[in-house]
Amino acid sequence: MTKTVYILLSDTGTLFTKSIKKYTKAPYNHASLAFDRDLSDMYSFGRKNPTNPLYGGFVKEDILTGTYRKYPKTTCVIYELIVTERDVQKMRRLLEIFIKNRERFLYNLLGVVGVSMNEPIEFSNSYFCSQFVAEVLHRSGIRLWDKLPALVTPDDFRKSDRLSLIYEGNLFEYEPIKQQLSQ
Repeated sequence: MTKTVYILLSDTGTLFTKSIKKYTKAPYNHASLAFDRDLSDMYSFGRKNPTNPLYGGFVKEDILTGTYRKYPKTTCVIYELIVTERDVQKMRRLLEIFIKNRERFLYNLLGVVGVSMNEPIEFSNSYFCSQFVAEVLHRSGIRLWDKLPALVTPDDFRKSDRLSLIYEGNLFEYEPIKQQLSQ
């Protein structure tokens, strides 16, 4: 039986993301993994506090109350990835490790620098957003590229032929989010 997971790529327009965008020339600079179409069960590595860009790590993202809510002009692209039920079970088991040990995980800022030099910089318990999503997929047996997760960028997801585009535009105009906001 097949299942679907979702990859959200986004750009909040913050100073940090503008800096990354200037270098990468890519339209989106943050990646998240979601297990439902309305993005309410979504994970990544990013800001733990919406007002503090320097305090980062593993996060269960909440569009309605978290960092995204602070940036209503966030643009995004959402892809679906068809996987097996077993793939989802593997991803969920791996996520349980992240959830149970959330305070031990840090944001891998040096890893972002490593990507720019095409040199993986990895530390145990430290990830950047696209590295985390790629790592979860990779460890679950899903290979989208022939590269280490520590070298995967958000733009690599955009270029994967295994992902199907389901939405592009303002995050808060995405119909499932609009519906949640109107409740």
